[in-house]
Amino acid sequence: MKNLIPVLFLLLCLSSFSQEAVTETKTIYKRDTAKNELSIGALNLVVFGALDLAYERILTPNSSWAVEAFILALDRNNEDLGDAYSKDFSLTGKYKYFFGERSTWGFYVNGLAMISSGEYDDNDYYVYDEYGTSYYRSDTKNYTDFALGFGLGGKFVAKQGFVFDLSAGIGRNLLSSDSPTIVGQLNANLGYRF
Repeated sequence: MKNLIPVLFLLLCLSSFSQEAVTETKTIYKRDTAKNELSIGALNLVVFGALDLAYERILTPNSSWAVEAFILALDRNNEDLGDAYSKDFSLTGKYKYFFGERSTWGFYVNGLAMISSGEYDDNDYYVYDEYGTSYYRSDTKNYTDFALGFGLGGKFVAKQGFVFDLSAGIGRNLLSSDSPTIVGQLNANLGYRF
């Protein structure tokens, strides 16, 4: 009987430990499974009056491609903001490579290809009339051009799928002498991953 009590106690302890199986469940969030994003360029909308929309498709956990459409809705005669962009419209394709451990967020680099059109002030000069008075003139030309370039950025995605993407890029126009040589992008996009 003395030997039976320790054996029963041991069996009781073993059965209670075997029933307490620890199951660790990992919560899967929308940001880790969704493959599409839509966003709007909040900075360009508020500061410059430009509509800047983007669609991004996630290819792998470290790469994605994006298409961005930019339409300048601001009156060009506004002296404060009129020279900020020489383009009225652009369509940009990007391939992004991410360096973070999570699915397409964190620091990234991208290659870009941009088709843009707009007005560009190419030649600034002074004209003198017959009385010797000078007048400032500028030749404004319409252009359409194709640029290649690169950019850097950072993307942050909330558990629910909300996206904040901050990036800057620079490219060089290749086809027309009537266009600006260098084109730039500065984006602060707000969006949603679905």
